[in-house]
Amino acid sequence: MPASDSKAIGSGYGADSGYGSGGAGADPSGGSAAGAGDKAGPAGQLAVRDIPDVGSVVTDNAGATLYRFDKDGNKPPKSNCDGDCAKTWPAVPASDASASEGIDAALLGEVVRTDGSKQLTLGGWPVYRYAKDTQAGDAKGEGVGGTWHALAADGKKAIDQKGGGAKGGEQGGGGESGAGQDTAQKPAAGTGDKTGKAGAELSIVANEKLGKILVDAEGRTLYRFNKDSAWPMKFGCLGACLDTWKPAAPVDKAKASGIPSALVGSVKRPDGSMQLTIDCWPVYLFTGDTEPGQTNGHNKQGLWFAVNEAGKKVPAAG
Repeated sequence: MPASDSKAIGSGYGADSGYGSGGAGADPSGGSAAGAGDKAGPAGQLAVRDIPDVGSVVTDNAGATLYRFDKDGNKPPKSNCDGDCAKTWPAVPASDASASEGIDAALLGEVVRTDGSKQLTLGGWPVYRYAKDTQAGDAKGEGVGGTWHALAADGKKAIDQKGGGAKGGEQGGGGESGAGQDTAQKPAAGTGDKTGKAGAELSIVANEKLGKILVDAEGRTLYRFNKDSAWPMKFGCLGACLDTWKPAAPVDKAKASGIPSALVGSVKRPDGSMQLTIDCWPVYLFTGDTEPGQTNGHNKQGLWFAVNEAGKKVPAAG
């Protein structure tokens, strides 16, 4: 199914899942996006499709994007989304799920939920749909609460394999959203808006509280971590830390604006992926920043700091 297809999702969704006329999942074309099926119908044959700004994601046989939850576990598989959470994020049943080209069938499994039902897993991660996705190709759940992410074919987060950080969806769904902590950025002289210079992969913008800080092409604040080291480059953010702090992807240093290109580099992480460095320090995106212009990660735990135009950390007090 092409990514531009806007067909309403209809297979396997029932009224009490949040789909149907008049609900949060009402089909914007005017008809019902739901049939009279179960609360969360079987996935059928899984497929992989490209969704703009998210990457290559796994969908069910109706084209609905499938998700994973950072507060679940995969070794061993465990679901931590019950009650009201499960109304917004219906669990995908383990029955009648199969892999298609691009998905390793060996990665499909199941986990027993607290109510005794069996939920589909991919790469060990329990699989969900999002109640506000009403069209095939929707991925409105990506980045919700900084803890919900569209699935890649290997069970990892699609957005990470695309090379970005948390895309930033609607607030809610658990996790640290940073709500109420927005410290809006203003453009530095010569920049068009809070996203920095047009066409630049890195820019310096002026923040009311912090002064000049470094942002990526989408206006997201970049951070460094005191437990990392610059020389030799070592990583203090591993394992569960990476659920909250996403390594920034390398950029073309020729497209850096407001910061010396000599400060822009990259380093190979323990998993083999490449990470952007500024003045030899690895830099990260914070999942609690859900909009361009937020600096909710600054001075977190007294260890995480925004970066200034000289590649140094911004002081805690700005």
